[in-house]
Amino acid sequence: MSSLAEVLGALSLATDLGSGVPFEKGLRTCVAASALAGTLDVSRDDRRATYDAALLRSLGCTATSREFGALFDDDVAVQRELKTVDFGDPDVFASQLERFGHWADERRGRELRSRFVSEVPVRGQELGRAGCEVSAALGSQLGLHPGAVAALHEVYERWDGKGYPDGRGGDDLTLAARIVHVAEQAVMAHHEHGRAAAESEVCRRAGAHLDPQICATFAAHADAVFSALDVDDLLASAVAAEPPPVSRIGPAELDRICVAFASFADLKGTHLLGHSRHVAELADGAAALLGLTASERVTLRTAALLHDIGRVGVPSSIWDRPGRLGAADWERVRLHPYWTGRILSRWIGFETVQAIACAHHERLDGSGYPSGARAAELSMSERVLAASDVFAALTEDRPHRLARSPQQAATELDREVRSMRLDATCVSAVVEAAGLPRPRSTWPNDLTTREVDVLRLVARGMTNREIGETLFVSPRTVQHHLASVYDKTGQRTRAGAAVFAMQHAIVPATAQPT
Repeated sequence: MSSLAEVLGALSLATDLGSGVPFEKGLRTCVAASALAGTLDVSRDDRRATYDAALLRSLGCTATSREFGALFDDDVAVQRELKTVDFGDPDVFASQLERFGHWADERRGRELRSRFVSEVPVRGQELGRAGCEVSAALGSQLGLHPGAVAALHEVYERWDGKGYPDGRGGDDLTLAARIVHVAEQAVMAHHEHGRAAAESEVCRRAGAHLDPQICATFAAHADAVFSALDVDDLLASAVAAEPPPVSRIGPAELDRICVAFASFADLKGTHLLGHSRHVAELADGAAALLGLTASERVTLRTAALLHDIGRVGVPSSIWDRPGRLGAADWERVRLHPYWTGRILSRWIGFETVQAIACAHHERLDGSGYPSGARAAELSMSERVLAASDVFAALTEDRPHRLARSPQQAATELDREVRSMRLDATCVSAVVEAAGLPRPRSTWPNDLTTREVDVLRLVARGMTNREIGETLFVSPRTVQHHLASVYDKTGQRTRAGAAVFAMQHAIVPATAQPT
């Protein structure tokens, strides 16, 4: 059984990444809100609701990615601004507006500021409601306390009733939401400018944005709140702050949580919806065909569901762009598996899930990313996930192309196998898992594609060691393939095998199966 707090604490880092705030902002808010709730002497239910809502306050940040990206170019940067913008104080808002659009050049920045002023009053309610509804829906799927789900509806509301989407205020707001509001502003200011700035910011917002009574309690017990934040391991501190009883989850609950975060990631782009589950289904089906154990299949499915959570840190305008990406944008895309790995590295006891998930763009020949790993470094599960991701993506619409048919996708994957980028065995299993006949060899004498690869290199006079280095396999594996070649062709020497290759047009390497 896994600890729910440990799982959600680690995955809360994905919400930090998607909302443009520093890593562990969710953990900090959770720790601060829990400490504040303790000083308020609230009920057990309110403590639990506060804990859950604070930890995953930004769960809905990808709900409006496409809209914010279309309006303001960089939805991640906009999410960061919305955490601290103060519409209720004209002077402060004017100052904040001056830096809005800092992610663009000067001319574009002026356009974005003007658009922000004109669009927020018109579309704020609609966009706020979308974010809150998604937060609440995913929160329910994650098994959060009902009070936390209600509080997630109110993350953009204000004490003075000037927030979004419903303009609720005062005691009509849940206690959990009001505590989280105070904790979040304290955490954001504390991270940027220190304790004095945090206390000053909470005081300034009291009675307007924030519940004045909770602000007063915060001021009176600031030592306790900041002491709780002054720790080396915030994840451990957040886990320790979980109100009793401690929640444990089994495999079914864990899978449900991963499905929820898969949806969180896939909301990032117009053409990405359902991609992570699609990949997981293909990978699991292929794993069954390949004879992976039940435990290996669960680990692979978990990794497949979470493989793209790192993409939430890349602006949706990049994922939705129909044209070619520039060098800078392409570098941001190449980093998304790295961010997946960073997030999952905090998931205690799930190191294998991390290794598999962040390797989905690695390739056998070392041409993949982010690590440039080669065949010898990639496990069977990692190879299955890579093939599943490619097949799923090819059979889904993308901004620059329409979806390929399953057969067309299978042909594309076969090209990747011939280029020694994807594993032939894993590709065959993925294709069969997708409902197509498993690719059968049509080379002479029923040679497999890998045996043909070996035969071609034997014909060129390479030793087993040289062939292994070229194909990224061990000399023993080369010897195994070569023995099979001899059996199938009736030859017993390398020279005889070379003649067979020429007679059947297997060499030069431009030859294709018939």
